[in-house]
Amino acid sequence: PAASDAPAPPRFFPYGEVELAALSAADPKLAPVIAQVEAAGHICRPMDDDLFASVVHHIIGQQISTAAQQTIWNRLRERFGAVTPEALAAADAAEVQACGMTFRKAAYVRDFAEKVMGGQFDLDVVAALPDEEAIAALCTLAGIGRWTAEMILLFCLGRPDVLSFGDLAIQRGMRMVYRHRALAPALFAKYRRRLSPYGSTASLFFWEVSHGAVPGLTDPALKKRK
Repeated sequence: PAASDAPAPPRFFPYGEVELAALSAADPKLAPVIAQVEAAGHICRPMDDDLFASVVHHIIGQQISTAAQQTIWNRLRERFGAVTPEALAAADAAEVQACGMTFRKAAYVRDFAEKVMGGQFDLDVVAALPDEEAIAALCTLAGIGRWTAEMILLFCLGRPDVLSFGDLAIQRGMRMVYRHRALAPALFAKYRRRLSPYGSTASLFFWEVSHGAVPGLTDPALKKRK
C-alpha cells in the first residue's frame, strides 16, 4: 500500500530521563525499583489515539477480560468501520449489542455517541480541560466512573500526573514497594504529592511491580481471615 495508506505506528506513554531522574531523586524506595525495571527494558504501554474511541473501548472493557474486550472491539470495527460518533449514533442499540456487549453497555455507547453528535459533550473541549475538570466531565457520561476517567486521561490524553487510588494493581505495587499492609487515602495522597508531577510514569512502575517485575518483592497486605 501507499505510504499514506499505511497504519499509524502505535503510540506508547511517553517518559524519559527527566521523569526517571525526578522520581528517583524524590523517592529513595522507588529509585532502585526504577533502575531494575528499566534495566530489563523500557516500559511500552500503548496509547489510544482518539478520545471518542477511547471512551467506547473503556466502556466495553469494564468487568470483562482483556481478550473479550478485544474481541468485541474487533467486531465493532468490522460492523461499523471506524468507531466514530456518526457511525454509532446512526445505529440502534441492538446492532451495537450484537457485537457482543451487554444491552446496558450498548445503551451507554449509543448515549455517548448521541451526546457528541448533539454537542452536549465536546471532545475537543474536554481534551483541553485541566485534569480534575476533565475527570468530572467524563464522569457525567453513563458508564464512566472516576477510575475509568483517570485511565482515559493517562492512556489517551497522555496526562503526566495520574496516580489512581482506585486502581487495585497500583495499590498492590505501592504496598510492595513501600511495605505497607494497607494504604489509607491520606497515606496514598502523601505518596501522590511526593511523586507529582510525574505520577503517570510512577504508575507504570507500580503496575510492573504488581505483575512481578521485581523478584523478591512480595505483597504485605493484610490477609483475610478464613
